[in-house]
Amino acid sequence: MSSPVPSVPATPVTPHDLVRDHTVYACVMGSRAFGLATRDSDTDRRGVYAAPTPLFWRLDKPPAHVDGPAEEQFSWELERFCELALRANPTVLECLHSPLVEYADATGRELLALRGAFLSREAHRTFVKYAEGQRRRLETHLREHGEVRWKQAMHLLRLLLSCRDLLRTGELVLDVGAHRERLLAVRRGEVPWSEVVSRLRRLRDEVDEAAARTPLPAGPDRARVEDFLVRTRRART
Repeated sequence: MSSPVPSVPATPVTPHDLVRDHTVYACVMGSRAFGLATRDSDTDRRGVYAAPTPLFWRLDKPPAHVDGPAEEQFSWELERFCELALRANPTVLECLHSPLVEYADATGRELLALRGAFLSREAHRTFVKYAEGQRRRLETHLREHGEVRWKQAMHLLRLLLSCRDLLRTGELVLDVGAHRERLLAVRRGEVPWSEVVSRLRRLRDEVDEAAARTPLPAGPDRARVEDFLVRTRRART
């Protein structure tokens, strides 16, 4: 006897329903995760939801990401999240390494256990590319408005520090630890822009030097990630 074919849900599922009912992993990001929070810091929440497999059988697929429902909340569908992490997207990789995990079910815990499968030498290219884009935005704003966005400058330095240490050790650590006070001084505008630029240049050199000797593999373990995704989809029919 053939097994019954799962039915497509008749009731429409909203994007916020997916976040509310199908989140597998949720964490806090931003300054709180980086050890750079002050009294005025927001609480940025990020998450991953695994949409029920039958929803992908429709012409209209589930959304790849969802804003909300809470303020400062953003979530990715599991497959999209894994795709970005395999490409060494800095934002997504950092979400997997947040020290402030608020929720993880069995699927979420397995995703966390796969963190190492996503890390590779590709991080050198993607982190540096992202940092260069952020620096150009800072310099454009300075030229056009005559002011430095100090908070963004602080986070740019933090990103390069994180990338350097990832390439050196093979581990992605978000908390800035002993660098906290120096970084917060940048945020307060107490460090001249010329000094910030010098620090950025030194860090970029250190990042490139670390990349030449990194213990990270050339590419991510795509097979492990795909196996995880296939099993998760099958379990959610």
